Amino acid sequence: MTRKLRVGVIGAGIAQRHLAGYNWNKDLFEVPVLCSLDEDRGRKAVSEFGVGAFTNDVDTLFARDDIDIIDVSTPPDSHFELSKRAIEAGKHVICEKPLFGSIADVDRMVEIVSKTDRKFMPIFQYRYGSGLQKLKRLIALGLTGKPFLTTIETHWWRGPAYYDVPWRGKWASELGGGLLGHAIHAHDMLNYVHGACAEVFAYGETLVNRIEVEDTMALSVKMANGSLAALSMTLGSRKEISRLRFCFADMVAESILEPYTMGRDPWVFTAGDPDHQAKIDSALAQYEVAEDGYTRQFELFHDAIVNDGEPPVTLEDARNSLELVTAAYYSQRTGQPTQLPITPDHPLYTSWLP
Repeated sequence: MTRKLRVGVIGAGIAQRHLAGYNWNKDLFEVPVLCSLDEDRGRKAVSEFGVGAFTNDVDTLFARDDIDIIDVSTPPDSHFELSKRAIEAGKHVICEKPLFGSIADVDRMVEIVSKTDRKFMPIFQYRYGSGLQKLKRLIALGLTGKPFLTTIETHWWRGPAYYDVPWRGKWASELGGGLLGHAIHAHDMLNYVHGACAEVFAYGETLVNRIEVEDTMALSVKMANGSLAALSMTLGSRKEISRLRFCFADMVAESILEPYTMGRDPWVFTAGDPDHQAKIDSALAQYEVAEDGYTRQFELFHDAIVNDGEPPVTLEDARNSLELVTAAYYSQRTGQPTQLPITPDHPLYTSWLP
């Protein structure tokens, strides 16, 4: 019989999407309690998703001995301390993006977790769209050839009403703007396919709303595998799209344009000649469709805990994504390319806040 893991959820905003993911995996997870400072929203989520109980006292949540996992789905400035307390309380941790506010905090968490037998999983659920998973399969089968260029567009719309939420648009609470909070999913998909970045040059501005943080950026990136990438992000696109395009020697992979599920099918895979197209089509015909998004990431985390494996998304993965953010902010402010990795002697290692 499958072991069911019990999850204590902190938060009532993005946490509702997590709750939907747990409900799709009811044979693997149970959510006995949700904790939120927003009591009205929290109690509504408890009722809607069938959570066992509501509390606004996080201390009682950490003290419970019947909780296996703490799910941190709060504003970004609280992620590190809540995650630290959860690990120290003997719980596994799931934490929403953006993970933390510095590379130093990621490295500190790696050290904290390494002293325990607990597992820590950052959220990057877009990885598990079937379109992106098909590309990963083609790479594993050696059908893509050498990588040349990746282009990623995260062109969304966030008007003034979005920033009526008090913690949004502020460095101290949101920790960054569109680069950190919105484009980070698409940029993680870049790292997921090609590995770490080697150098970043960036322009960034606040053009769309009267906020502290950036809402428009353009990045040129050199990957450690030798390929290049061009990334653009704006929260000022009246027509919202997300577009990923991966150019390899033997084929091109193109995502759908839907802004918030760009990892999902139908992706288009185009080879350079009919014979190679036939090989690609044959490989894709054998692809077995699985659940995607949070549902799939949670399923894989359950397996990692029960069978003592590596989480599907690791702290190293989160470090790669936040290195890109750190390098972009540094390049934006200095007007110079930024080398990666970000090491402890880097000026923004302990914080990129201005």
